[in-house]
Amino acid sequence: MGYDIETWVKVSAFVGSGVAMGFGAIGAAIGEGYTAAEANAAISRNPDSAGNIFKSMLVGQAVAESAAIFALVIAMMLLFTKHATSPIMIFIQISAGLCMGIGAIGSGIGSGYPAGETCKGIARQPGMADRLTTTMLIGSAICQTSAIYALVTSLILLYSDFASRPFSPTWAAVLGAGFAAGIGAIGSGIGEGLVAKSGCEGVARQPLNSAPTTNGMLLGMAVAETTAIYGLLISVILMFKAFEPTASFATAMALIASGLCMGLGAIGPGIGEGFTGSGAVRWMARSPEDVGILTRSMLVGQAVAESTGIYSLVIALVLIFVI
Repeated sequence: MGYDIETWVKVSAFVGSGVAMGFGAIGAAIGEGYTAAEANAAISRNPDSAGNIFKSMLVGQAVAESAAIFALVIAMMLLFTKHATSPIMIFIQISAGLCMGIGAIGSGIGSGYPAGETCKGIARQPGMADRLTTTMLIGSAICQTSAIYALVTSLILLYSDFASRPFSPTWAAVLGAGFAAGIGAIGSGIGEGLVAKSGCEGVARQPLNSAPTTNGMLLGMAVAETTAIYGLLISVILMFKAFEPTASFATAMALIASGLCMGLGAIGPGIGEGFTGSGAVRWMARSPEDVGILTRSMLVGQAVAESTGIYSLVIALVLIFVI
């Protein structure tokens, strides 16, 4: 059954919108549910602090909701913005939806970890409610950065002039860009949440050591963020590199494979580095005299976990520039 280009562009907008909001709803709901579960447990332990716990729960859930709101924005733009009637828009709109939807999963889940731990911490240390909330907001906000990379990529895809470029292999490049930034955001969002969770736990258990604990948390989260940055890098290269016109299907598949390679290859390192950072930060609070050696151990451990992400980055670059 044949349809004209205008119909296919509309269909791709509908598909992209549904994918964006469908996937985008997963992570935030999980993160919010985790926060609420921990808040209920905290209230049962310290009913007198129910008010502060409840407020922190709502704030934490609001931050976790951010990634789903990004997905909602892209979904609405796909539904109600009239884009150029061009064959390349079919692939752009699907890629933008996939990128934002999948890219919201990790941030939504990750933001729930520090929020839930803050609720538990307030039950343990009611006097540290303000400090814990501040730590939670910092940690949860950083967890959102990988979703922001996906949002930026989706917006670039929708509003850059790809129609002036050769259809092949540009159609494959835009799909690869969506995969790289979207899938690549999952691991970092979750990993950063694990580190932030330990940071909030440390502040609650050892309030006097909150400064080194927070510093260690920020450092651990920064390293866990790097593989999402690799995904963004590959995405930017795929979107802005001037590819020569070609009818080769193999060349097109190499560009899609590049995005998939970097996106999938970023998941494990992001989560693994989160585990490493989480363990180190937890003990920085309990053993402040060992912060130096714990920091070195954390960075070495994260560097080793990072290596597989670097392998993926190398192969992704080879697929773009060599193959």
